[in-house]
Amino acid sequence: MLSTRFTRLVGCSAPIQLAGMGRVLTAELAAAVSEAGGLGMVTDTGAGASALEAKLKAIRERTALPFGVNFLIPLLDRDCVRLAAGRAKVCDFFWGEPDRTLVDLVHSAGALASWQVGSLREALAARDAGCDFIIAQGIEAGGHIRGKIGVLALLSEVLDAVDIPVLAAGGIGSGRSLAAVLAAGAAGARVGTRFIATSESAAHPSYIAALIAARSEDSIRSTLHSVDCPLCPSTHGVLASAVEAARRLDTETAGELQLVDGTTRSILKFAGFRPDRTTRGTIEAMALYAGQSVGWVREVTPAAEVVRELAERAEQLLQTWLGEPATPTR
Repeated sequence: MLSTRFTRLVGCSAPIQLAGMGRVLTAELAAAVSEAGGLGMVTDTGAGASALEAKLKAIRERTALPFGVNFLIPLLDRDCVRLAAGRAKVCDFFWGEPDRTLVDLVHSAGALASWQVGSLREALAARDAGCDFIIAQGIEAGGHIRGKIGVLALLSEVLDAVDIPVLAAGGIGSGRSLAAVLAAGAAGARVGTRFIATSESAAHPSYIAALIAARSEDSIRSTLHSVDCPLCPSTHGVLASAVEAARRLDTETAGELQLVDGTTRSILKFAGFRPDRTTRGTIEAMALYAGQSVGWVREVTPAAEVVRELAERAEQLLQTWLGEPATPTR
């Protein structure tokens, strides 16, 4: 498969990182992506060290290959960061200013540190904080969007300014789009939406069905799903159908969510929760986050097939474009 600065740094064989996506990420999905050659990820959802410990154990039972843990700054528990850094290859941070003390904490436990950014300013701050690599997120992404420009424009700015590996995120769901960002100088891509519709995902079946039915233009930018959301106010990449369905709701709640301890919590209208398999209610009116790569979500497939499809097609295209074996150097 493709060799880049990212793959060599983290010890994987495909320049693909699974995006942080909260509760829809399972240990099975993370392990499957890692086993297929990418960097599997799980998100620490703020449920405490015991819940994170269980996730880490479940991943390690399924793979001996590198994986990472995604942390959201508004939900951050430094004890959980310390725990993850002792078990995972990468600790990944999002939705906050790059923080050298966090990076130092990760490094002291032996892991690599990365930060997802939405601007050149944040990228420079992440570099200065000591991050080992950066993820440049464009507005084509699904879920919470940090910046205000497209991925290629942001990638160009960041690559010209930093000398550490940079991944591209936002709208990357095909081998051609992966090849494009690699040709532009990225060391890999962070992919989310394609992995929601995999057999290992915990996404609610109705959420997956909505993704399969959608086209790329059905992913819109919205600020509405900011109710009861610790990462908000924010712009989101979400399905237009979900916004329309929520507007039609004549109740203040869309359903309920099952928590780790078995209790339930109401999901308010326009709340920022992705529905997983435990969610009940009007699923089509919930936060069906999706990036512009949703047009390539056509069926439920194993995660390994997604990794293989993206990497192999990207390699074929790069070889065609370059006229020689594809070995990106960034």
